[in-house]
Amino acid sequence: MNVTLHQLKVFVAVARHRNFTRAAREFDLTQSAVSRCVRELEEAVELKLFDRTTRQVELTAAGASLERRIGRLLDEFELVLREERTAHDGQTGVVVIASNPALSSSWVPERLARCAAMFPNLIVMVKDQPQSTVLASVERGEVDFGIVSDADALRTDALHAQVLFSTPLCAVLPEAHLLAQCTRLMWNALSNVPLVTLSPDAGIRLAVERALSAHRMQGRPVQELGHVAAVLRMIELGIGVGVLPIDAHWPALTERLVARPLLPEVTVTAMLVRRRNRSLRPNADAVWALFADRGADASHAANAS
Repeated sequence: MNVTLHQLKVFVAVARHRNFTRAAREFDLTQSAVSRCVRELEEAVELKLFDRTTRQVELTAAGASLERRIGRLLDEFELVLREERTAHDGQTGVVVIASNPALSSSWVPERLARCAAMFPNLIVMVKDQPQSTVLASVERGEVDFGIVSDADALRTDALHAQVLFSTPLCAVLPEAHLLAQCTRLMWNALSNVPLVTLSPDAGIRLAVERALSAHRMQGRPVQELGHVAAVLRMIELGIGVGVLPIDAHWPALTERLVARPLLPEVTVTAMLVRRRNRSLRPNADAVWALFADRGADASHAANAS
């Protein structure tokens, strides 16, 4: 069976108008061309689709059944094409990104606001996911791209990463804490205090583990929580000293807490990730470029200061 999309469209038009001449005008064709197109379709499907007289055109039972089903399929096909054309517009459609919880609660909203201002007809949806899930979602193509922390997280050749910014790990303490009297702290100053930091979901665990191991503090008990707000609350209540990335890109401290740089410096790197050797759709590429705009980061940091 050799049926073309053009034949189906012409058939649906004739069925809708009940007239070959009006259908011909819709496609800028001659009446004879439309008649030939319908005849070829009838021959291909081996069904009579119209009862024709000199005065009217009526669908046969087979034609009516085919028109209902083919009409729905053509409508759906046109919708799919419109959605794809919209997605490739660059400034419309829907872009889906995934982010670990720490970044989606701090740096990501500022970028979303910029997207809304620059691309008012573009919808950007954020999936707040554990870091490992972000990487899996990107690799499986479930999202356009992802946002993660720490370069060590990227252990597969299937993904391409672009560095956004690096943030130093700091000790976070109540302002009345004895260690808060220092302007900066060596890592071994934390040897005898309970520690509180973020869980693997936030993507900073590897950086913290490297630092603790380097200063022979590996194996000590460390409270790990999924959200920055929970870590800060535990620090406020005196449950432990926090180890967190601290700068303008991460959630701000509460008024009762202070941050002290830890030396030697250990940083956590935020990155955009996408599938390697796969082009982003134009609208997703526009969002990627905006998220990667380091000039905007510098301006944001200056305003925060």
